[in-house]
Order: sequence, then structure tokens, then C-alpha cells
Amino acid sequence: MPNRLGAAASPYLRSHAGNPVDWWDWGADAFAEAAARDVPVLVSIGYSTCHWCHVMARESFSDPAVAAYLNENLVAIKVDREEHAEVDSTYLAAAAAFTGNLGWPLNVFVTPQGRAFFAGTYWPPEPVAGHPSFRQVLDAVLDAWTNRRDEVERNGAAIVDVLGRQQAVSSPLPTDFGPVVATLEGLEDATHGGFGTAPKFPVSPVLSFLVARRAPLGTRTLDAMAASPLRDAVDGGFFRYATRQDWSDPHYERMLYDNAQLVALYALAGRAEIAEGIAHWLGTMQLPGGGFASAQDSESTVDGRRVEGFYYSLDAASRERVERPPVDEKVLTGWNGLAIEGLSVAGSVLGRPEWVAMARRSADFLLEHHVGGRLVRASIGGVLSPAHATLEDSGMLASGLLQLALATGEVRYAEAARRLVDAAIAAGDPFGVPDGADPVLAAQGLAVEPDPGDGAHPSGLSAMASAARTLFTLTAHEPYRAAARAAMERVAAPAQRHPVSLGAALTVMSALAEPVRQLVVVGGDPELGRIAREHRGVVVSADQSRAWAAAGFELFEGRTAEAAYVCEDFVCRLPVTTPQELLSLL
Repeated sequence: MPNRLGAAASPYLRSHAGNPVDWWDWGADAFAEAAARDVPVLVSIGYSTCHWCHVMARESFSDPAVAAYLNENLVAIKVDREEHAEVDSTYLAAAAAFTGNLGWPLNVFVTPQGRAFFAGTYWPPEPVAGHPSFRQVLDAVLDAWTNRRDEVERNGAAIVDVLGRQQAVSSPLPTDFGPVVATLEGLEDATHGGFGTAPKFPVSPVLSFLVARRAPLGTRTLDAMAASPLRDAVDGGFFRYATRQDWSDPHYERMLYDNAQLVALYALAGRAEIAEGIAHWLGTMQLPGGGFASAQDSESTVDGRRVEGFYYSLDAASRERVERPPVDEKVLTGWNGLAIEGLSVAGSVLGRPEWVAMARRSADFLLEHHVGGRLVRASIGGVLSPAHATLEDSGMLASGLLQLALATGEVRYAEAARRLVDAAIAAGDPFGVPDGADPVLAAQGLAVEPDPGDGAHPSGLSAMASAARTLFTLTAHEPYRAAARAAMERVAAPAQRHPVSLGAALTVMSALAEPVRQLVVVGGDPELGRIAREHRGVVVSADQSRAWAAAGFELFEGRTAEAAYVCEDFVCRLPVTTPQELLSLL
């Protein structure tokens, strides 16, 4: 049996390389094999720090009898959802027709043409409390494939038809965000903080909206999370979610995307100690080459067994004596963009140049290895993933590079961001993916509009709109603002109805509704620089200001005298040279 996963760019796929299941990686060859054999396909999707993915791998995919049955009757494809985000979102949407309990592992049974006809998440090796075993599910799937093929084909075609008809309807952008904040206040858990009951997630994008609006609900929620078991008080990072309403009993995986957003939010909310702990953990995730690893596992190896949460139950001294939970060293372009942005903002606001330096190392790595003829979605140890980059990758990276440019004064990062935004505008209306959709999905007619929701992190649409809006504030180039507005009009109505799910979009809409306020300090006055950074301004030398102006960033045109320049919609006050004068203008 060939080992197709041993050299994969994904640690998750590599972890399955030794299974007796004859796994295929994502690609057209697996579907061609299924068509030639006239068998259905199991698309099994997970990620390396997913607890129940590990459990199902141990219980079912490592079982020789189950594997033999799978190999004889199906073609099995293993997918890392973080590497192939477009594949994951497409099959999540299809799986919603079969189960409301969406999550990972996500196991979808599809025809050789890629059309889903049954799906679920974790299935145990034996029936438990009314839940069928994985073998029983396989038997039912094969019975349907063999004896009710017409029904299988009709169901698969119907789901494809529904997915193809899901298109956003544009609506005017809101100008009054008071009702949105009131809706969120009505969703608050008044006892424990956060939103809803259980499980509880950080939902950083909506917290970003609340912090930007200076709504007390934002800081209240951040404080509740910081005081809860969701935060690792020893190493500093936040876990992915808590299983209980009071934020206790967390699932202990720690994700780069959560902590990348939270480090900036706690800095902007004035919670420097919490931000410092998160930045410390992010530092442990930065790989020697400069990129950030994507996640840290929830499980540790204890006496030869993998045990969830053991490491995190120990104090600092005890942790020094045991093995640290493994890290998924896959470098994802989009998530690294979030880390670049979070550390640039937090480092600038709190005066921590070493955090900005961490962001710079990641940016330099990505610009050298992931940005070139095509944008690379992921890499590990120098191995580039064949997965297509998504709008999430270009949008998050562009937004991060812009914040790094503002934190360092180096225009080259802003120029790189502008190239990414220009390419997205050229590829679609308002934004598209320059390299197009995943080719396998496209060939199967499954390349649908990406999910615009901002759940755990900004969607590609929101991230790119944010970058375009920031570019407008630096260039006065109206097409950037127009593209951002057009993108946000597509989600304006659902964002007001379901604000927890579209927080990043609301943040962009809120910024678009406000006058463009700009602050530039030229020169080395440390107090003027401190005030500017606290107010999200940019500090540059005279030479840097000339470089920005020469590169077409109109905000810096003629700004070479050492002074502070306060502008609104590109109309600037007279420059000032003392901290007192600057504070009076702000």
C-alpha cells in the first residue's frame, strides 16, 4: 500500500501516514480512482490539534479491520482543514444538510464527482447511547450506494444546486451602530461574561468591533475571559474554547489566530499585563525561520499515552520537567498575517519594539518564501503546500503588512500590501482570488462563494476590506474605499441581525462610517512619538516620509519638517511641535 501522506506539508496528514487506511491526499487523482472503481469517497477533514480527530484516528483509522473494510469499499481522502480552507468550508456547507452538529473531525461521503450524500463528525468504534458506530455508518453508506444509487445522486445534485444559489444581497451600510451594540448587550451572559451559553469561544472579531467603539461590553468581556480558565496563567495564551458556560473545562488547544487577535485587543483595552502574557506565548510559537506555527496541541504524552490537558494542569516549575505539548509547525499565510497585525498594533500601542520585531521577522519570512509568482497558502520546513491561497490569505497578510508599515515607518511593507490588494481588486468585484478557486472543486462545480462569516477570525472578505480601507487613508485613492464599501454592503444586513458572527465586518463598517482621522509624526521627538503611537498614528523619519510620498502615499506628501501633523479626510491642521499642542488637537 503506497504511503501518500508521509511527505505532506501538513503535520496532520503526516500523523495519519502510518494508518492502515489507504489514504489519499486532496486532489483529482483520488476522485479518478473512485470513478474507475465505481465506489464512493470518504472525505475526512480535521486538523492537528483537534482532540476528537486524534480519538477517532486511534479508535477507527488505526484499526486494521476497519481500514481493510474502508480500503475495499471506498476511496479515503484525508484533508487538513487549515491547509485547504476552501475545501473545508465547502463540505461544511454541504454537511449542514445532514447534521446540525457541525465540527471536526468532519467526515463527508461523496460521489466520485464530489457530491455529498451523507456526513457527520465523530463516530465511536461501538454504538453508544443511540449513536451508531463508525462501522454501522459505513454499512449504511454502502447500502445506499449499492441499492439506492438514484436517490444518492439526486440528493447530491440537490445540495450542489442549493450551494450554487447562495449569493449575498447588497444592503446599505449602517450609520448608527447603537442598535448593534444593544443587540450584543442583549446576548451577553450577565453572570459569566461572553455570549451565549456553552461552549464559549473568544469570538475576537466582535470584541474588536466593541473595543473600537469603546463599548464597555468589550472590556467587560475581555476581563471575564482573562480571569477565567480559558487563559493559561502560566504561559500566557488563551485556549480555543471552553466547554462550560462559566469558561471552565477548556479544550486545551491554543490557536495562533485567537492569540494574534487578542494580543492587540488587550493592548488597546489597556490590559498590558494580559497582552504581555499573550505576546510571550506567541514568542514560543515563532519558528527559527521567522514564521509562526499555527497551533499547539491539547494533548501531552504521559507514560506512553496521549492525555488531554495534563501539561496545563501543572505549575511553571513542574512544566519545566515534562515534555511540552507538540506544536503544528505549519506556517499559514493568513494566520501569520493576523500575528503580524496583532503584534504590530500591540507593540506600537504599548511601546514594545521587541513585539514589532517579532512581527517583522514573520513578514520578512512570508515575503521571501510565500509571496512570489503565486501566493502560497502554507509551508512547513521549507516544503510549500500545493493548496491554493484564499482571499483570507491575501487579505490578512495585506492588513498585517499595513499595520507593520505604520509601526515601523517602513514603506516597503505598505507597498507589498498594496500589491496584494490591487491583485484582489483586479481578480473580482469587489475582491477576488488572483489564482482562482481550488481546481478540484472548480472542476466538480463546487467552487462557491466563500463564507463571509467572521467567527473565530475575520473572513477573507472582511480582512481584504479592512486592508483596502486602510490603504485609502494613506493614499486618498477612492477605488480602495469604494471596494471596501461594496464588500461590506454584501454583509451589511446579516451583520446587523447576527453581530456575533460578523464582528470583523462590523469593525470595517464602523470605520467607514467615521471621518478619516490621520496622525503623522515626523522626526525623533520621543514624547510626540509616544502620543502618536497611543493614538494609532504613524511615526517616521524625514527620509521615510519622503519614501512614502515617492511611493504614492499621499498622506506623506510634503511632510518632511519635524512636527506632528493631524489631518481629517486629508485636510490637515497646521503642524505642531510640542506634546501639549498635539494633545490639544487630539
